[in-house]
Amino acid sequence: MTPDPGPRALEGEVSAITMANITIIGGGLAGLTAAISAAEQGARVTVHEAHSHTGGRARSAAGPYVTNDGPHTFFDNGDAWHWLLQRGLAGRYVRLSFHEWTRMRFRHQGRLRMTLPSGYMKMTWRHRGIEVPVDRSFQDWASERFAQQTVNEALGFLGPILFDGDPGRLSAAFVWERLLRVGTPRFPLPSRYFIGGWGALIERMERVARARGVVIETGSRLSELPAGGPVIVATSLASARSLLSDPGLEWPSGTAALLDMAVTHSKKDGNVSFDMDEGGFTSQYSDHDPSLAPKGQALFQGQMPLRPGESKADALARLEKLFDLTTPGWRTRLLWRREGVSRGRTGALDLPGLSWRDRPAIDRGDGVYLAGDSVAAPGILAETSINSALRAARLAVHARPAAHRSAVFGR
Repeated sequence: MTPDPGPRALEGEVSAITMANITIIGGGLAGLTAAISAAEQGARVTVHEAHSHTGGRARSAAGPYVTNDGPHTFFDNGDAWHWLLQRGLAGRYVRLSFHEWTRMRFRHQGRLRMTLPSGYMKMTWRHRGIEVPVDRSFQDWASERFAQQTVNEALGFLGPILFDGDPGRLSAAFVWERLLRVGTPRFPLPSRYFIGGWGALIERMERVARARGVVIETGSRLSELPAGGPVIVATSLASARSLLSDPGLEWPSGTAALLDMAVTHSKKDGNVSFDMDEGGFTSQYSDHDPSLAPKGQALFQGQMPLRPGESKADALARLEKLFDLTTPGWRTRLLWRREGVSRGRTGALDLPGLSWRDRPAIDRGDGVYLAGDSVAAPGILAETSINSALRAARLAVHARPAAHRSAVFGR
């Protein structure tokens, strides 16, 4: 597989001849990344955020239970993480301690176990350097090389990364990359968690952006592209599709049922649990960040990918059975509960024959650029938002004003 270019390679050394006036639509992770990067390169930047607060899908709920829209983690084995570190944006963060790591559990054939199945371990450790095809599904390719039970275990492990109820149909290369980066548990794990939730990260990014001269206008919903300087559209694909009047802006994404809950604390509760039978996931986020819940309480977050045609209620029922194993007696200790569905909000999924290069292009022509987690940039989950935003910012800084944009987009 061709190595992914990281944001350091995308940004390079930039020296803008003239100071660009750049408009960014969307104040989420991608929009704030693009704003900071463009401002660092000498551009004047204005961010328009339709909601009253920045953050988009990276916002965290207000206390006393600080939750996110799905299991949120960042991986320190990608360049996007180093971009955050270099600017002090990561702030205070933690990784799972050795004690927490030893408490990790795996549901396998209906029971919790402390170690991964041997077949799965052999798959991910002994075959790391093999060539994996882009144009075949993971199910078809892997079942020729490994036992079907091992293939099923691999797909189950990746539930919280793929958010998809039928991951075997995805490109083998796409699935394999994720297995090698996050699916081979070892200490220390590459996962990093922002103290205070992702909302704390967004607050730092907004503060740094403003310090670099970025103008951030909240409650500012644009229904059409502004005339003049370059524009970076850093919204969901659905919003970008409407804004750009481009029905071709589509790409498959995962769908998962979400369950956040707070219970009275118990030493018997698990920490991080992967459901290798069903593809689900549960984690006690307050275990490594006590600020997320009141003292004496444990805050859990779980997700279960929806199978094709499955209802939210049925997926939640499967997730509750996982909690029965990982959090004994949770039903009688329940203090707070919130349910949801993450639909089309979990990053791109690449089908056989396709890779990140085939997704909607960053450069839309005529000084318009696209950034987000489902566009043509490498990375896993939030990394794609950062990588695409850095590329979009670099292109926008060097773009000439789009004098004919109104004609091109029919405005």
